[in-house]
Amino acid sequence: MNGIRLRTKFLLSMVAVSATLTFATLWVVQHTVQQQVRVGIERDLENSVSAFHNFQRQREEMLERSAALLADLPNVRAMMTTRDAATIQDASRDLWHLAGSDLLLLADGSGRVMALQAASPEISAREGQEFFPSVVTQEETRHWWYVEGHLFEVFLQDIYFGPKSEHKVLGYLVLGYEIDDRFARELSRISASEVAFQYGGAIVRSTLKPAQEAELLKTTPRSDAGGMREPDEIRLGEERFLATSVGLPASGGTGPNLWVLKSLDQATAFLRNLNELLLALGLTALGAGSLLVFVISLTFTRPLENLVAGVRALEQGDYSYPLEARGGDEVAEVTGAFDRMRTNLQKTQRELLDAERLATIGRMASSISHDLRHSLAAVVANAEFLCESGLTPAQREDLYAEIRIAVNQMTDLIESLLEFSRTRESLRPSYGDARSAVERAVQSVKAHPEFQRIGIRVTSEGLTEGWFDFKKLERALQNLVLNACEAVPADSGRIEVGLRRVGEKLEVRIEDNGPGIADAVREKLFDPFVSHGKENGTGMGLTVVQKIVQDHGGDVAVEQTSATGTTFRIRMPLSPAPVDAPARHERQAT
Repeated sequence: MNGIRLRTKFLLSMVAVSATLTFATLWVVQHTVQQQVRVGIERDLENSVSAFHNFQRQREEMLERSAALLADLPNVRAMMTTRDAATIQDASRDLWHLAGSDLLLLADGSGRVMALQAASPEISAREGQEFFPSVVTQEETRHWWYVEGHLFEVFLQDIYFGPKSEHKVLGYLVLGYEIDDRFARELSRISASEVAFQYGGAIVRSTLKPAQEAELLKTTPRSDAGGMREPDEIRLGEERFLATSVGLPASGGTGPNLWVLKSLDQATAFLRNLNELLLALGLTALGAGSLLVFVISLTFTRPLENLVAGVRALEQGDYSYPLEARGGDEVAEVTGAFDRMRTNLQKTQRELLDAERLATIGRMASSISHDLRHSLAAVVANAEFLCESGLTPAQREDLYAEIRIAVNQMTDLIESLLEFSRTRESLRPSYGDARSAVERAVQSVKAHPEFQRIGIRVTSEGLTEGWFDFKKLERALQNLVLNACEAVPADSGRIEVGLRRVGEKLEVRIEDNGPGIADAVREKLFDPFVSHGKENGTGMGLTVVQKIVQDHGGDVAVEQTSATGTTFRIRMPLSPAPVDAPARHERQAT
């Protein structure tokens, strides 16, 4: 798992780095392309405005020459000399068709409008009379006229009587050309942009949609000192535009504005396809890179994974787990060093185990020989006393009792050694109440005369039936109760043995009011041949208790010990223990 985690970290790190670089590159490319597109659109707008200026200048020069030629025609002069409005109105129709304009206005020298011809019937001579005085008094010949929703660019020419140099003005000729839809479309084609003519608070003509025209009226253009507006990014409906506004010159008043608009969305539409392509390429590169990183990570992490597995096997006591040290890199060196360390450790452990076995055998032999020698000495001495002829029957009975005690001690020691050497298979479990084993153990201890004044109380809580080897369980409980009796005062000693069911386990507590366990033996209390404060103790009692309890699949521990008493606690399953449980305990005890 450590190798997998390392591989995963390595893979995730590389994926994160690759993803960051990929998306950062995409963002930079997108940002750069957008900037370039914007710069290109601004340049196109400048070119469009320049194209419009060139087109408008040529158009105005042409229209102004047409107006001058028309005003210099003899029939026009003759018509104006009649000074009859009806005659001039009728005759101006042919002249209007000849000029090909959208508006023709004729006025006499006093400024009175004599004739008006217009493509839009709603424009009458009255509107012409209101407009004419505002332009005739100015020196400019080019003007703008916005009337009844129509925008005209008009050209004013004087009609002279005789040579022009004599300045005898008969009247005035005004030709007007409307900014209509056809003109807007033509201008849009020339400038390759959307166009809109705005006069005051109204859009006169445009190539935009009606909803976009309403949005455009809400926009206030920025202008520089030259009259050409700086490009603005504006949104008209759902579409974004880069727009600039050109103020058309007008004399004596406010002229119209020409909006030139380039659609950013249309211009950058290819960016979406480019982004999708770049994203697909980025994801493909990311997937291919991740696969390559995974393959490379296998090369690096597989030896580490094998090494970690070897470490875990060593932790479980397996010294033969196969290790492969391929190549000459650092991982191979670590693997080889670990293999050598494992071999040395196994050798050292064998040596330690051999030494421990010898030391254990030595301690066991010393303890057993001491205890057996002590008991045998008592048997031999008492047997020699029995050989004397002058003994009374009572004296002989006392000597027989001492011999029996010594023999029982030797038998008990041998039985403990045999119990310590038996395996779990020697258990003979049967179903019954554990309280019966406790009571028999108490009765066996109470049979000793020196313990008869000690108060021993047995309590139980709940059902305490289960599968136990009652003979061995009785022996374990007898050892614990006997130790408690030996620890408490002879005249005021109290021992409580409590049984209760905890889940699927039986819990037994043996509490006494003795002085507690000495610090010298507290840490190694369950080790063989450990005894303290007992004149004839073998040091095998608690070791046998632990062995029997562990064979049953349970555990025994000192729950508490102090100057006021000690509590031993046993927990054992009520059902037969699994086969491998005692095997583990046996290995631990060994």
